[in-house]
Amino acid sequence: MIDLQYYSPEELIEDDFFATKKVSVYVKRDDLIHPFISGNKWRKLKYVLRQALSENKKHLVTFGGAYSNHLLATACAAAKFGFKSTGIVRGEPVKNDTLTLCTLFGMTLTFVDRESYRDKELLFDKWFSNDDMAFFIDEGGSGPDAVEGCAELISELTQPYDHIICASGTGTTAAGILKGITDRNLPSTFHSVPVFKDGRFIRQEIEKYFDFPPSFTLHLEYHFGGYAKTQPHLLNFIQTFSSSTGILLDPVYTGKMFFGLYDLIRKNHFPEGSKILAVHTGGLLGLLGMTKKIQQAI
Repeated sequence: MIDLQYYSPEELIEDDFFATKKVSVYVKRDDLIHPFISGNKWRKLKYVLRQALSENKKHLVTFGGAYSNHLLATACAAAKFGFKSTGIVRGEPVKNDTLTLCTLFGMTLTFVDRESYRDKELLFDKWFSNDDMAFFIDEGGSGPDAVEGCAELISELTQPYDHIICASGTGTTAAGILKGITDRNLPSTFHSVPVFKDGRFIRQEIEKYFDFPPSFTLHLEYHFGGYAKTQPHLLNFIQTFSSSTGILLDPVYTGKMFFGLYDLIRKNHFPEGSKILAVHTGGLLGLLGMTKKIQQAI
């Protein structure tokens, strides 16, 4: 059986700033799901792995950058549930902590140039067409099965929320959360914070999973220069938030989302009395690639 027993509570953030603005903010602690199969990575992989097993596929082949949380989650999940795994890594060969952990979990790593990496299905067909056990998993675990897994987050909630917000990279997690909201006919307003410089494409990535896309809000101004880009005031915010709450954030996803949430509250974007849920999507090992920047900033 492909499953994890996990703990992901809704934790209230005690902050005088929120009290002054007369809103309450909770965090869905998906970062506590698993040390390596963390947050939305587990939710995305759950039904993908079940599909692989149903097709009698025992070799997971997936894609990511050198600091990909998805690669690490897939490597760990493969080891836990009895699969072989291969990671196709974008860019020149490198060694780092994330890829070392992938290797420790038994993942075979293959590096490809950025141009070739663009056509992932072609790479899969080229290298694994003769492997009857190979199972293609797209970068980040994107796909309908991943959306289904992410939608389950909503069924776990213990109370209603006026607003739900999360960071977006591929839009898959956002689509899943939005599906969970609409399937249950909840009145919650959903907010996505794209982490790319021009994140408008996220709307299309979310809407493609719906015949009749529901309404939601994109907040495009919290990318800090682009994907995996940071600025000193973002890193300072993360340090302040983490030291005052005991909840660690990463600069790639959750740090940008929480920075945006605080800024929106500061600008009175949410009506007084609003109950807000921020989804912590995990991925904290992304910090490993940014320790020098963080040290310089704080």
